Amino acid sequence: MSHASQFTWDDLQFFLAVARTGQLSTAARQLRSSHATVSRRIDRLEFALKVKLFERNPRGYVLTAMGTRFVETAEKMEQETERLRADLADGSLSQRGLVRLSAPEGFANFFFATVLPQFAARHPHLALELVTIQQIMSLSRKEADISVVLDEPKGGPYFAEKLTDYHLQVYASRDYLARAAPITTRDDLLNHPFISYIEEMIFAPGLDYLGDVHPRIKPQFQSSSIFAQLTATRNGLGLGILPYFFACRYPELVRVLPDEIDLKRHYWITCHRDLKQAPRVRAVIDFLRETARSEDACFIPPYIGTARKAKAEM
Repeated sequence: MSHASQFTWDDLQFFLAVARTGQLSTAARQLRSSHATVSRRIDRLEFALKVKLFERNPRGYVLTAMGTRFVETAEKMEQETERLRADLADGSLSQRGLVRLSAPEGFANFFFATVLPQFAARHPHLALELVTIQQIMSLSRKEADISVVLDEPKGGPYFAEKLTDYHLQVYASRDYLARAAPITTRDDLLNHPFISYIEEMIFAPGLDYLGDVHPRIKPQFQSSSIFAQLTATRNGLGLGILPYFFACRYPELVRVLPDEIDLKRHYWITCHRDLKQAPRVRAVIDFLRETARSEDACFIPPYIGTARKAKAEM
C-alpha cells in the first residue's frame, strides 16, 4: 500500500482545523480531541502526502505554499461531504454536531440566551458555542460558522439575510431625571452626561449613533460593553442610547424625548456560502429566523406600530 493512500477524511478535518486556527490547542478544542492527537494527525498527513503543509514556529502553525494550495482541495472535499450527509440523513439525524455562533453582546444576552431552552428542546443533538467578541471573529477564516451582525456584508462568498429591524432610544433612570435639569429639546441633551461606546473600539458602523442623536454630544462614560452601558444608565450615571428590546425590561428606565428620537438599526444573519446547506448550520439559521420574527421577540416597539397606523389613517 502506498503512503498516499494511508490517510483518511478525518486527517483532512484535522488539517483544516489547524489551517483555519493556526493553533493545535484551538483546533483540538474545536474537534474535541487532544493537542497530541492533532499533532500526530498532521504529521501522518504530511508523511502520507510527502509534502510539508505547515511551518512550525513559537506562535503556531503557518501554512506553506503547498499547504495553502491543499486547503482548497480539502475544503472542496469538506463541502461534498456535507452535501452527501445532508442527502443521506433524515431530518433528525442530520441535525447533529457543533455550531459556533458569533453575535453582538446585546442580541446574545438579551434575546438569544432567552430562547436557548426552545432551541435545546428542538435540537437535542446540536451543541452550541456562543461568542460575543465580534471584533476577533472572522467568517473568512471560518472562526465562526454563523454570525449575527449589524451591517450587511459587502462582497465575498457569504450568504446574508436580514434577520430583523430593531430600535434604539435615549433612556435615563427615573431617579436621574428627578434630580437633573429638564429635557424638552435636543439641545437640552448637551447639558447632560452621556453613556456610549468607546469611539475607536466601535466595530460596526451601526453602533456609531451618537451623531444621529445630536452632532455635539460628548460622552462622559464610555464602554465597549452594552451591558455596562445599560448598568450605568440604570444606576443614574447619565443618559444612554439603548435598544428597546432589552431596555423595556427595566421599569426604572424612561425614554427621553420619545416623540423625537427613534433610531432604527438591523440585525443580519450571515455565514460562509459553503456552510449554508450544512444541516447543523441550516437548523440554527432557521431557528433564529423563526424566533426573531415571532411576536415574542419584541424587537419592534409597540408604539412604532401605533405611529404607522395613525399615519396611514391620516
